[in-house]
Amino acid sequence: MSSENPFDMFKELWYDENSTDMSYVVSGPVRVCTNQAVNQFGAKVIPVFYYTNFILSYLGNGLVLFIIYKYEKLCTVTNIFLLNLVLSNLLFASSLPFLATYHLSEWIFGIALCKIVSSAYFIGFYSSILFLTLMTFDRYLAVVHAVAAAKSRKKAYAIIASVVVWCISIVASVKELVLKNVGNSPFNGLICEESGYSEETMARWRLVTYYQQFLVFFLLPLFMVMYCYISITIRILATRMKEKCRAIKLIFVIIFTFFACWTPYNIVILLRAIQISRPSDDDEDFCSDTESLDYALYVTRNIAYLYCCISPVFYTFVGKKFQSHFRRLMAKRIPCLKRHMSISSQSTRTTSQRTPHSEY
Repeated sequence: MSSENPFDMFKELWYDENSTDMSYVVSGPVRVCTNQAVNQFGAKVIPVFYYTNFILSYLGNGLVLFIIYKYEKLCTVTNIFLLNLVLSNLLFASSLPFLATYHLSEWIFGIALCKIVSSAYFIGFYSSILFLTLMTFDRYLAVVHAVAAAKSRKKAYAIIASVVVWCISIVASVKELVLKNVGNSPFNGLICEESGYSEETMARWRLVTYYQQFLVFFLLPLFMVMYCYISITIRILATRMKEKCRAIKLIFVIIFTFFACWTPYNIVILLRAIQISRPSDDDEDFCSDTESLDYALYVTRNIAYLYCCISPVFYTFVGKKFQSHFRRLMAKRIPCLKRHMSISSQSTRTTSQRTPHSEY
């Protein structure tokens, strides 16, 4: 080992004009935002949200899956779509424990799981949104175009539509499988992030992701959901349903919940895309805006994720058929509910004979 003072060696390299490798000199300004406060906030709050979403998702979706297995058959269009929605939510939720651990410390699962978990996360997330939209469109066909839909709403139609949704979701998520890698950050340790190309190229990919999320997986589903439920409402108002008010209230709740849960998250996504497209010249303002958007993203994203996880329960138990199945299931576990269940189920059968759209 050399006895020369390390500080003297550093000074010698610093002042030696020939020691500079010009290939590493960057002509433009380099922005470094450490976001330590945001990361600390995420380490405290995000794991709680993710574990909560994971538990609620597996309880809720597991219950729906069990009811389908116990009381239903996969020969109807609605049940095929519902099964796919449940599977997409379970796929999405399966990635949350890994991400919760990641927020607590660093990425400890290796490069293969980095790619697999990231892909599963986005495939489940995107397919969940599309299946919700597809189920809404199917309800629209069944109510507004009942005669024509009776001929087209076959098992093959449901299977083909489901395959198309899965293919779209996989294609939209393929960049996660390609670009996700494990790297070492001086601030955060091992990180699972997109890398492998220049910063300019990665910024373009992020823009594609943000606009894809906002346009394809928010605006399009939102317009379809609103159009379908407004058409269903008009159709219900034109009938002589005794439960007309209840049906309209349920439709309003579905639209409002969808809009309230998804809009804040997608507005933040749009603001992030605008920030990348038109970066501020002031480094301090840029980092401040980035930090504010990171905080907003943490909060709004988890509201959207929670809706994703509980949506099958929300959509299925609006219908009286699934309410009846649930009561039967509970009656087996709680004997004192048997008498109440028999009375309510008899009332349900009587009402459903009088109201053809009673599932709303």
